[in-house]
Amino acid sequence: MERMLPLGKRHAHQYPGRLFMAYEPNPSRDPSPWRTEIFATLRLSWPLALANLLQMLTYAIDVIFIARLGEEPLAASALAVSVFGLIVWALCSMTGMVAAVISAELGARAPALRPVRRATRMALWLAVLSGAAGMIACLGFERFALLTGQEPALAALGQSYMLILVWSVIPFIVNNVLRSFVSALDRPIFATAITALGIGVNAAGNYAFIFGNWGAPALGLPGAAVATLFTSVFTMLAYVVAIRLDSKLHRYHIFGRWWVPDWPVFWQIARKGTPIALMVSAEAGVFSAAAFLMGNIGAAQLAAHTLALQIAALAFQVPFGVGQASTIRVGYFYGARDSDGMARAGWAGIGIALLFMSVTSSAMVLVPDYLLAIYIDPWAAANVAMVAFATRYLLVAAAFQLVDGVQAVAGGALRGLQDTRVPMWIAVFSYWVPGFGTAMVLGFATPLAGVGVWLGLATGLAFAAVLLTWRWARREALGLTRVQPDAKRVRPPSA
Repeated sequence: MERMLPLGKRHAHQYPGRLFMAYEPNPSRDPSPWRTEIFATLRLSWPLALANLLQMLTYAIDVIFIARLGEEPLAASALAVSVFGLIVWALCSMTGMVAAVISAELGARAPALRPVRRATRMALWLAVLSGAAGMIACLGFERFALLTGQEPALAALGQSYMLILVWSVIPFIVNNVLRSFVSALDRPIFATAITALGIGVNAAGNYAFIFGNWGAPALGLPGAAVATLFTSVFTMLAYVVAIRLDSKLHRYHIFGRWWVPDWPVFWQIARKGTPIALMVSAEAGVFSAAAFLMGNIGAAQLAAHTLALQIAALAFQVPFGVGQASTIRVGYFYGARDSDGMARAGWAGIGIALLFMSVTSSAMVLVPDYLLAIYIDPWAAANVAMVAFATRYLLVAAAFQLVDGVQAVAGGALRGLQDTRVPMWIAVFSYWVPGFGTAMVLGFATPLAGVGVWLGLATGLAFAAVLLTWRWARREALGLTRVQPDAKRVRPPSA
């Protein structure tokens, strides 16, 4: 988008890429600021959303291949991925705070070479250190599965999958930091292209290692984990190459003198990012807990839950991408101290998410079988019970699509204001008190069973959407738009 966005009279510098160009506003020539913001948000959102969808398709390929092994391997992988995904998603969210830090630096003093370089370097440090802790946590999967009442055979099968999958933790988190860096610097298309390449690598790996094609050993379920590991390492190397070859990204030299610490920046990202990790854990945790609840109801219900949740998660990737874009857009205006720009960036993102999720909600009601056909043959006799359960769950998912999109973007907009602590508590309360509480009561104390669990998920999302949107609407009164000056700190001169 070539339009120039007014950031106020104090900013007369060029921002990286074409996202921003500050200038003296000319009312006679300016298009509608809202129209400008909507197009700017869309321009940044679509490659991020597409990258998110492609990432989900990467896992969808795993599900497609694993489903060929049977219901038990699919259920075991669902349990393992629920734990692995929770840990990785939380740690990616924590280190992803670097996007808001970079955006605020660019909004204040672009191109901000040193601040951006130091923030990215410290986020990479945090990715490695937190990833090591995440690996240790993942290794406790089997014991956790047994404690939650899962069948020993499923727990053991899931552990064999996890023992290989765990080596993907650090590459996944490093990839997220590099993705945040390229996106904040107006290169989100790199994330899309690299993720698309990763799909091919993952599909080839699954084909080779699950079934023993092309001379590879037939590993069964663990073969899917091998494919995921190869894909995560390939993606990491692809980001390194892309950053090195792009002149605007390479000028930041984020890999230069990587051993030099900047502890104030490290702790800034960790301090602001930890509440985000806990917020994401609250949401992802309740969905992971739902999988374990389903495992206690029945294997068919768990398999159906896995399929329906994958479809809902695919739809969620678009508002999730819009939320990521809103973090960057709001962050730029936050650094520029432009309160009107912050408002437009946040509300534009919420409007875009609502529009998209209304479409996906309709599809879940009108054509559920065709959505399920992404993963399985919904018309096959062997899948009748699983499809029947999954269709019921999709009806509930259709109801919570709108609130799911709103809570994702409202949380992203607040992140752009570097407001993370209160949203964390909102998430913990919403998902685990009304959300999980409703799932437990309706799932096990009423005949609703699995549908009751999904109604609980919808309740938690609705509470989160209302409370996060209220906080965003009250941002001025709550003082969230006032930039807090960083404490003075001594930086290594050569960093």
